[in-house]
Amino acid sequence: MLQKRYEGFLKTPCLWKNKAVFNLEQFEINSISNKIDIVLDENLRLGKYVERLVSFEIEQQPDISVIAENIQIQDGKLTLGELDCLLLRDNKPIHLEVIYKFYLYDATVGNTEIDHFIGPNRKDSLNEKLTKLKEKQLPLLYTDACKPYLDSYNLNTESLSQQVYFKAQLFLPFSNQNIELETLNTDCIAGFYVNQNDLKQFQGCKFYIPSKRDWLILPHTNVNWLSFDVFTAKTKDYLEQQFSALFWVKFKSGELKKLFLVWW
Repeated sequence: MLQKRYEGFLKTPCLWKNKAVFNLEQFEINSISNKIDIVLDENLRLGKYVERLVSFEIEQQPDISVIAENIQIQDGKLTLGELDCLLLRDNKPIHLEVIYKFYLYDATVGNTEIDHFIGPNRKDSLNEKLTKLKEKQLPLLYTDACKPYLDSYNLNTESLSQQVYFKAQLFLPFSNQNIELETLNTDCIAGFYVNQNDLKQFQGCKFYIPSKRDWLILPHTNVNWLSFDVFTAKTKDYLEQQFSALFWVKFKSGELKKLFLVWW
């Protein structure tokens, strides 16, 4: 399963190219799928889990070496934040922030393409994450509290460049699949989302509800598929708890799709 998650992660594109969004520079890397042979704590939340996958991916690159990872920046007893990764690429030091997200397109939120993408449970948004990166996470490098940490690695802010490795799966409304993206990477569109009322369109289909870490995986047939009735019964709990569930659907034609069932 770890291998499938790693392959799904590798196949997830970066959310934009170069510096197209907020002038944040994307970390470009071309990886082939090596056999992953690390042990991962299955209790890690997904963001931390992905950081370990990135760590393995980077280790396979001949031109990259990791200096340090997950550096907690403290000011006395107060933790100001964390630097995800300091690395050398072609002997040039980079501070890298790693992000892997799932966003759904809701045209009723905000006025721009970026505004429209929100978290599956409406608790966060792409705009909020980008703003946090730009105004809090990346500026942490230049604080007085960070300087001793950089000194310990013989690094200084003048020589360090900052990049983000921002991958995402985007989901469009099933009822409006013709949305064209202008700023973000269209290749990130991983599927669609539906609400409870839309489900009746899928009555003849089979369903599978992956665990949160398996949200990384590309749909495949080798799972225990559920009937429509069993699936809808299982999803009642999710909807009552206001939790949007990711699921796979297998159509009668054999076609597989990845969808979110949203409570809103």
